[in-house]
Amino acid sequence: MADLHNHNHYNTYDMLVTTRAIVLHSFRYGETKTVVDLLTAGHGRVACIATLSKSPKAKLKKQYFQPLFIIEAVIDLRQRSRLQRLKEARVAVPFTSIPFSPPKLAIAMFTAEFLRSATRGELADETLFAYVENSVMWLDGCASHFANFHLVFMMRLARFLGFYPNLDGYTAGCRFDLRASCFRTDAPTHADCLPPEEAEKIKLLLRMNYATMHLYKMSRTERGHMADIILRYYQIHVPDFPELKSLPVLKELFD
Repeated sequence: MADLHNHNHYNTYDMLVTTRAIVLHSFRYGETKTVVDLLTAGHGRVACIATLSKSPKAKLKKQYFQPLFIIEAVIDLRQRSRLQRLKEARVAVPFTSIPFSPPKLAIAMFTAEFLRSATRGELADETLFAYVENSVMWLDGCASHFANFHLVFMMRLARFLGFYPNLDGYTAGCRFDLRASCFRTDAPTHADCLPPEEAEKIKLLLRMNYATMHLYKMSRTERGHMADIILRYYQIHVPDFPELKSLPVLKELFD
């Protein structure tokens, strides 16, 4: 297969690819077109333009492009084009609960917005894609106890982005250096450091997974505060990481 990132080709890159993809964002463009931002298994982040039709036989339908929908996409990839053409799409994993549960829908919208900011520069990474896909499928399939999903999801994604915290240096009463991604007993010279009581929560977060996270009781305020800390961590490690518009809605969920 040709290399999408090989700039030594003299010919315009042109290839029709079929790939699994997760929808991060979409918006209308003119009367019949939609721009869709995808995280793909085979080609990393891809921005596409899709021409929609109201025909029952249409290969592209507006309802396919909701946050975190998992689709099978046929994309016309061209090296010199910023917007690729989405030729066909179909739902690869039909959701059973996310679109019909307001709390899950709020989590999905936040997670999609977060991913859109956290994964901008990544090339194809099939292990990262598998992690996101499996996480989304877990959220759709679980019946309850998903209030901490976004915290665990964000923390674990850092492993694939290269700044997962190092637990080795943890001792009771130590601090967490947000820049160096490690625990330390002394205070660094910069201000991006968590005091001991918040450093302990980072340690707890690193031990949580989807199956066990309901065992860690948090109030709505504590959960919101932890989300703020994790997002601050991402803002330090990901250039131009923005404020997330969907966060206030998420903070109102769950008791």
